[in-house]
Parts: sequence; structure tokens; C-alpha cells
Amino acid sequence: MDYSKFKSGSDIRGYALGDESNPLYMDDMMVMRCTTAFLDWLKSKTGECTPYISVGHDSRLSAERIKNAVIKALVSNGANVADCGLSSTPAMFMTTVDQGCNGAIQITASHHPKDRNGLKFFTRDGGLDSSDIAEILETASKIENPVGNENGECSESPYMKRYAQILRDMIINGVSSETNRNRPLEGMKIVVDAGNGAGGFYATEVLEPLGADISGSIYLEPDGNFPNHTPNPENTQAMECVSKATADANADFGVIFDTDVDRAACVGKGGFEINRNRLVALASKIALASCPGGTIVTDSVTSDGLAEFIAENGGIHLRFKRGYKNVINKQIELCSKGIDCPLAMETSGHAAFAENYFLDDGAYLITKLIIKAAALAKEGKNLEDLIGNLKEAEEEKELRFKILCADFRPEGEKIIELFENEAKSHKGWSACNDNHEGIRINADSSCGNGWFLIRLSVHDPIIVLNTESNETGGTMKMCRDIADVIAKADNIDLLDISALTDYIR
Repeated sequence: MDYSKFKSGSDIRGYALGDESNPLYMDDMMVMRCTTAFLDWLKSKTGECTPYISVGHDSRLSAERIKNAVIKALVSNGANVADCGLSSTPAMFMTTVDQGCNGAIQITASHHPKDRNGLKFFTRDGGLDSSDIAEILETASKIENPVGNENGECSESPYMKRYAQILRDMIINGVSSETNRNRPLEGMKIVVDAGNGAGGFYATEVLEPLGADISGSIYLEPDGNFPNHTPNPENTQAMECVSKATADANADFGVIFDTDVDRAACVGKGGFEINRNRLVALASKIALASCPGGTIVTDSVTSDGLAEFIAENGGIHLRFKRGYKNVINKQIELCSKGIDCPLAMETSGHAAFAENYFLDDGAYLITKLIIKAAALAKEGKNLEDLIGNLKEAEEEKELRFKILCADFRPEGEKIIELFENEAKSHKGWSACNDNHEGIRINADSSCGNGWFLIRLSVHDPIIVLNTESNETGGTMKMCRDIADVIAKADNIDLLDISALTDYIR
């Protein structure tokens, strides 16, 4: 079996339900080999012969089976295990900070379908990088018997109760309430949509004990079938669900998490959606209030309006690459050089505050927003008032083109190079001067009045086209020009551009 195919960025992912003949099926032996390889890696990095490792999982149907395999491999190879049960991914990292764990393993596939699952690894320094995962998978493929003959110990550790307390204390200390310190959210109505993932605790164990009315909350019960909607803040149906629930409950604020709570989005009064560029703008506004002049790192598809908004609020915008680890690693790099970088954030909802161990934590982000919302409520204002001057595009469109060969990266890079050269002579086009990924090109009013970005997918044999226009019909203008250029490619027969041609038709 080619274990390298289980690599998904900085995670290990595959199928965990259904037909075990699937080449990417995560059977118990595969899981134990990867776990043992991580344990060996951790021992070599820390020098700890008997590591203490926490294990948690989201609500997926395959979680219990995989957890049992993970614990069996760890204990039989001499590790001591804290079985944390149903947990959020950020909480598992926090066990390395707060509980003295040498490492942590979260069993999750984020927002992916219910038949998928995966392994996510942490040390006190954060989540493992892509290169670490590649090394672990290579080691795992060479392990014949992952079950050792040592006798580590495993004990139950309900860390989520402690994690919820940390968030409650953060709100208590952040909201000035002279009359009712321990219930600072009384009078606020907040809707939580956990999408039947691991995030229901935020309503019942964080908000409700602090006095918030959570009666309009939906889908708090963990259910790995995800019967109501995909637990994903980027999903249109999911955002419509939380928006409607917030409006129907006449709530002050709405919250939605992904399955393992490392991402989030929110909704303002009346169901006003705050995600993608709006959410990045709101988080940036709050981060820059305590770090004037700081740098905000985002992924490559953020809007021109967001860049203007960050500058207007005294910040510096660094538009970097897609991939939450990419933006976080850039944030860490800048901070190590003495450059203040309070926030790194993807439009997907991954948000890492420097003050919070550079950890992408949806619950921490929402907690910061609720503290601010409580302060604004005293002034008769709402969170959305903070981003009232954010300029938003009239249209946006994302299209994906499959690369039809195994060695896809060189072919994708040829297309990017084609557009780099075209931008030098194409009337109405100009390449942006801060490209870190693919090629982003500004199009003037004659060519669509906006911008487009052509880049390779982080993980898959796909070219991604993102377009944004400040006028109705502008994305169509850009796509027609883009189609004309792609037609010139000498490897056009290796591309499936049907999504582009269908859109133009």
C-alpha cells in the first residue's frame, strides 16, 4: 500500500466507513502503523522514553474504532494515554500546554463527508507540518507489526470540561460587568449551530452558564451522520441554516462551527452573515485594536476591499498562500523576526491569534467576538457596525479545472507561467506585485473591473480560478478573456476546462 496517498497537507486522511477494499481505507492496521510512527517521531524529537499523549475525536461514526486502534498502538509501545473522548481539535492541542502532554492526536476529517476520517498530530509547538506527515507516513509503511510488548497506561481524561472553563474565564475577564461578574452574558441571546459535530459544548458549557439565552440553538447533539447540513462555515446551506435560526430566534448573535471546531463563522442581528472577507475584516479590527500597526496574514483569495479595510484600520496586509498552516507558519516567521503579527486567517474560517499559541481555534475566535459584542451592546451597537465601511465585490466566482495526468504539478505551473507572460502584454491586465501563490491579475473596467487568481490546489491535481468584480457581469468578462488565453496553452489536452466553458455558455 502506498501510504503517501493518505497525506492531506498536514493531516493524514482517508476513508473509514464502507468498502475496506478502497485503497485509501484506514483500517486498524494502517491506523496503528501511523500511530506507532508518530510515537517514534515524538520520542526522537523530545527524548521522552515514556511520552504522555492525549487522544480525542470528533463525532464521526468511525471515531470509536479508530480511537481504539490508536490507543492500542500507543499503550503497547510504552506511551501513557489520556483518553479525552469527544473533543475539539484546538482542545487537544491545549492538553500539551495545560495538561503536560508531550503530544496529542485528534481523530477528525474536519468538514469532509461522514465516510472519511483522519489523524491530526500536535506537540507543544503546534500542529505538525506537511514534511513531518510525509516522514511519518514513510516510516509507517515500513512497520510490520505496530503492536509492541510494553505496558503503558490509559486513563479517561474529560479535558473538554477544563477547556470550556478556560473560555468561560476568558469571557468573565473580558466583559466588564460590575453587577454580575459570573453571568456577564445575561440579556444576550446567542444561537449556536454545531452541525452535529463536536461544538455543541460551546452553547451548553460556555455560553449558558454565563447567562446567555441559547434557546434558539440548533444541531448541538453529536451525530456522525451529519443529518442536517454539512458542518462547514463555507457551505452555503450551513450558513443559511444558522442565519435563519438567528433571525427566527431574534437573537443578537449566531455562531456556526465546523465538525472539530477549529473553524467558525458568525451571524449578526437579523441573520446578517459574517464569514469569509467579512469575518477576516472583523477579526482584523479586533486584533489591530490591541496591536496598532500589526501585520495581518491572510490567504491568497482575500478581496481588495479587505486590504483597504486593514490599511484604514492601521494595519499591514500580507496576502500569502492558501492553506491554514501556510498562513500560520508565515505569522510565526514574522513574529520571530520581531514583526508584530497578531492574526493569521484564511477565508475558510481558520483564525490564529498570536496571543493564543498561534493556534487556529474557532471557539477562541468566537469568544473574542462575543466579548466585543457585549461591549458594543452597552453602546447600542452590533458587531457588524465595525465592518460597515468594508468594500465588497459585486460578484465573485470560483471555478476548478482538473489536470488529467499523474505528474500534474508541472502542467499546472505551465498554465500559471502562460498567464504571467500574458499579463505583460494583455490590454487592461496587470499582475499584482505581491504574488506568493499562482498569479493574481488586476483587470481594469474594460476587462471586468476586478481581479482574478489562477493557482494550483494545495493538495489535488486541480487548477483553481478565483474571480472578483466590482460590477455586474464583470466575472463573465474576465472568464471569457481567460478562456481565450487558456486556448493558447500547448497542454490544453491535459486540462478539463468544462467548468469554464459551461459558465461562459
